Amino acid sequence: MNGQHVFIAGAGPTGLALAIWLRLQGIEVTIVDKSAGPGLTSRAMVVQARTLEFYRQAGLAEEVVAAGNVNPGVNLWVRGRKRARIWFGDAGSAVTPYPFILVFPQDQHERVLLHRLERLGVTVQRNTEVVAFAQSANGVQVRVRQADGTERVHEAAFLAGCDGARSAVRNLLGAGFPGGTYQQVFYVADVTLRGEAVDGQIHVALEAADFLALLSYDRQGHARLIGTVREDREDVDSLTFNDVSHRAIDGLGLSVAQVNWFSTYRVHHRVASRYRDERVFLLGDAAHVHSPAGGQGMNTGIGDAINLAWKLAAVCKGEAAPALLDTYELERRAFAERLVETTDRVFSLATSESRLASVVRQHLVPSVASLGYGIRPVRQRMFRVISQTLIDYRNSWLSVGETGRVRGGDRLPWVRFEDGTDNYAALARPAWQVHIYGEAGAELKQWCASKALVLQAFPWSSHCSDAGLVRDALYLVRPDMHVALTTARARPDEVQDYLSSRSLWPRRAGGG
Repeated sequence: MNGQHVFIAGAGPTGLALAIWLRLQGIEVTIVDKSAGPGLTSRAMVVQARTLEFYRQAGLAEEVVAAGNVNPGVNLWVRGRKRARIWFGDAGSAVTPYPFILVFPQDQHERVLLHRLERLGVTVQRNTEVVAFAQSANGVQVRVRQADGTERVHEAAFLAGCDGARSAVRNLLGAGFPGGTYQQVFYVADVTLRGEAVDGQIHVALEAADFLALLSYDRQGHARLIGTVREDREDVDSLTFNDVSHRAIDGLGLSVAQVNWFSTYRVHHRVASRYRDERVFLLGDAAHVHSPAGGQGMNTGIGDAINLAWKLAAVCKGEAAPALLDTYELERRAFAERLVETTDRVFSLATSESRLASVVRQHLVPSVASLGYGIRPVRQRMFRVISQTLIDYRNSWLSVGETGRVRGGDRLPWVRFEDGTDNYAALARPAWQVHIYGEAGAELKQWCASKALVLQAFPWSSHCSDAGLVRDALYLVRPDMHVALTTARARPDEVQDYLSSRSLWPRRAGGG
């Protein structure tokens, strides 16, 4: 049994991200998918700032941003008038190097990830699906059915189910998937448009009868439309674009020149009853599905992958006790539950046909959005929630300490320095690091060198204080760029006690 091998079922963005991050940390992977090739239609559309921060670790961020369409904000329309503009440029400029929403169709996104994985020496095995698995104390045996109908058994240390909402791994695991399905039917269309709103930005129409979101791929009129099918119809599977209401489309002043793809679907909201059973894990849509409100779904799955990858790598390489893997479900399932609850409220308000919801949607929401946008802390929090830069793991047993506004479990605050550099440049690969903003003592420098643990000492500036950091305090940063330990006493014994008490031995990881 290969103790440094992970088997991944599903080659969507979640599975591909997991495979890439495992390979970056020296772990062998096998990744299979039951489809014949990557998707040909754009499903998930939005790449959030936190995902781009992760992609920077893998050398992917610049390529993805260049290929996508940068949307600096969202425009809210009611009855043919633009009622509010939520602009993220200045709200996120002190939070992240990516203060925008990136629209990047999933089919193109997957190809970028596939190319990166291939450069790491891994090719997806297509037309291959998991049909059974068996666990033992030493690993897991995964039985797959291949394109020609023959079956083969793979041996690995762990199995990751990234195989979507109808996950075979989840079903074989016997994990529940409680939740429900929204009553409304939605349509999605990739179109070529003309009109005032074809400006490369995101536009949302909050009409009495219709809901519509416009996400532009570019400034040449190529866009995704997401709308509601209001009529209670039994023939939704046979509907065409001409059959759905165009009231909101007309309200945005849009003219549809061409429909490139159209489909209808129902939206579900579910969270798996468990994310792990011994050596088997669930990630992405196999673990949680929710409304498209806020463009959170795909980004949450990628976040699952980054969270789990460094933990699997550490255990596979003997740099952490197996108990570390317990924190995956602890950290990620709690976030998924909060996300489903939040998006459910937003989605229900945006799509409800009740008179009260219509009044709130058309009058209160634009007014509150405009008022909130005028208050900088509110504006910044709105951006941080949507961009997923507000995610924290404060309730995890990996999270310790509080200095300034930073607590153990928080995402490491991003700081841009006077010379134009930033502290995230130091996080160029997934590994443990010690950060000091100010002066690092000789004893700490010597200890980190002896442990092959990277020590980053950054010059103190007002930007550090603005980000909530404390001068000369110590921040032990996890491989996923979250703070594990923070203490005002930047002493080696603080770090040693933390690592020892949690059975973490990152020396070998830090030493390459």
